Amino acid sequence: MPLRILLNGYKGRMGQAIIAAATAADVEIVARLDAGDRPSEKVIADAEVVIDFSAPSATAALAKLVAKHGKALVIGTTGHSPAERKAVLAAIKNIPVVWAGNYSIGVNLLNYLVQQAATTLGPSAPVEIVEMHHRHKKDAPSGTAEKLIEIVRAAQRLPASAVVHGRQGLVGPRPEAQIGVHSLRGGDVVGDHTVIFAAEGERLELTHKASNRSIFAVGALRAAQWLAGRPAGLYGMADVLGLKA
Repeated sequence: MPLRILLNGYKGRMGQAIIAAATAADVEIVARLDAGDRPSEKVIADAEVVIDFSAPSATAALAKLVAKHGKALVIGTTGHSPAERKAVLAAIKNIPVVWAGNYSIGVNLLNYLVQQAATTLGPSAPVEIVEMHHRHKKDAPSGTAEKLIEIVRAAQRLPASAVVHGRQGLVGPRPEAQIGVHSLRGGDVVGDHTVIFAAEGERLELTHKASNRSIFAVGALRAAQWLAGRPAGLYGMADVLGLKA
């Protein structure tokens, strides 16, 4: 039997991509919701997994409703404020949830490789992260870039103050214990991410470029299929793909 999914945010780019990819993934979209829609009790009951690609302000309320009915939740929405993230985390304590800033399988392999490189090279190869997206993207840096920052910080034990967003003026020599982050916006770029490890005498660059939004939809549906029947807990795409450091 196809996995039964409730899709929140179906009118957006990602929502439409998920609808297009659903048939090949052997899932059934049993309900489609968007801004202002309130799911009925029956709609929630019919779904096995809820996928959210809506707005940051809407995720916490949806998470509470999903938790009330004991369903699984895949969160693909990005750009949550600290308060919004805290509210979501409080709501999902007793249900299985996959929450990722990017559902591309390639990007999650990038995360894994960046963790390996950051650990091996250490602070002797300072990191610069460059990301580019279409001009309509609202949050910066992207959720994917935020995850990359988190990975490098953890691997090199750097404080939050080590992250520098862009540079201007006379900033002096670049310290080793710093992560430079640069967000570019323009055109119809689906999503490009490059992590540069710039050591003396050599440079390692790890890049992922998305040319079609369908890769994110395929990954989100794979996450939904993996999540169905799992015990309560907060999971990431590394869990879905079996990528462990």
